[in-house]
Amino acid sequence: MILLISDLHLEEQRPDISRAFLHFLKTRASQAEALYILGDFFEAWIGDDAISPFQRSIAQALRQLSDSGTRIYLMHGNRDFLLGQAFCREAGCSLLSDPSLVELDGERVLLMHGDSLCTQDEAYMRLRRWLRHPFTLFVLRHLPLTARQKLARKLRQESRTQTSMKASEIVDVTPAEVPRVMAAHGVHTLIHGHTHRPATHRLQVGGQAARRIVLGDWDKQGWALQIDGPDWQLAPFPLG
Repeated sequence: MILLISDLHLEEQRPDISRAFLHFLKTRASQAEALYILGDFFEAWIGDDAISPFQRSIAQALRQLSDSGTRIYLMHGNRDFLLGQAFCREAGCSLLSDPSLVELDGERVLLMHGDSLCTQDEAYMRLRRWLRHPFTLFVLRHLPLTARQKLARKLRQESRTQTSMKASEIVDVTPAEVPRVMAAHGVHTLIHGHTHRPATHRLQVGGQAARRIVLGDWDKQGWALQIDGPDWQLAPFPLG
């Protein structure tokens, strides 16, 4: 069994989500061969050197799962793109690039966080390119902790404000971008998060049937894609 989740946005202010995640690790994930977390695992991450006691407790829970035999893979999201190798070593997980090609149940599958597919949101795409530039990442990681905290608060507030003002199609994936990216990677299954709009979309790529599976965010309920042989199930579950 393989599990894929995304967009938990873990933070101390939402203990219901962190409790549900810890329960998920001890139950379903403990029976899985692999767990993939496709970005926005934390609501914010300003550097591995700034890990809080809460975040460290999450890393320790992941390490316990990893030590029990479940492989854990973590991908950056737009909220936690500064997650680094130090956290992954502590948590016993492997950091995936975005996008990544993996094999699931014998099929080549493309995994993404999903924000890079939202090309109609030109302002965000410009910001994303700037934030992910190697020079910017170097500068951000070497800023004083207080400066990083202030910048993170500013970016989160601006993100909320801008998102609330944009049309829904602007903050969703660009329809034409999906088959283009899938064709470029030679796949017929794409799995991503980010949009908080869980669904399985059918489409054509290169004249063949294809699918885009969108993982749900953890807020009022949790979401997971469970792959058990040929059985792929995307389903919600209560956080309580």
